[in-house]
Order: sequence, then C-alpha cells, then structure tokens
Amino acid sequence: MPGITREEVAHLARLARLELKPEELDHFAGQLDDIIGAVARVSEVADQDVPPTSHPLPLTNVMRADEVRPSLNPEQALSGAPAQEQQRFKVPQILGED
Repeated sequence: MPGITREEVAHLARLARLELKPEELDHFAGQLDDIIGAVARVSEVADQDVPPTSHPLPLTNVMRADEVRPSLNPEQALSGAPAQEQQRFKVPQILGED
C-alpha cells in the first residue's frame, strides 16, 4: 500500500485551512499513513457474519418512572431573578432580534 505523500498532507492542510511547517508535513504524513494502515487492518478482520455495532456490550437505557413531584411555582422560581416579564426570566436582547 503506497504511503501518504507530503504533497497529499499539504493538500489536506490547505483544505482544512491549516498552515503547516515543512517538518510537520513529513511528521503528519507518517502519522496519517499509520492511521490508514490501522483502519485497513480492521477492515480485513471485519467479516460479513459480524453485525455492525456501536458498542461491544449490549446497552440498556435505565429510565426511572416519570412521576409528578413537588416543585417550585412560577413566583418561587422567579423570586431571585433580577428581571422578569410575563412569568419568565427577562434577559438582555442579543443579536438585534425582536
């Protein structure tokens, strides 16, 4: 498998708008070549009878029951707010929006 050239790294750097020094081009070319080699080895191992997974162990989402519990009423929640309007926190306008 041909290695990544420093010209290819320079091209990728230009696309990513990165300014790299000449010694960094050689350094990253070696690193990218190692990464592509590692991905190629994983591709060789993966087989058609192995289903794709996002995690090696089965995951179960643990949810608690949705229960109504006592909470603050609007007046209590807004009691410490420096400004409020129509039972909501009032914050300074941003981005010139209405």
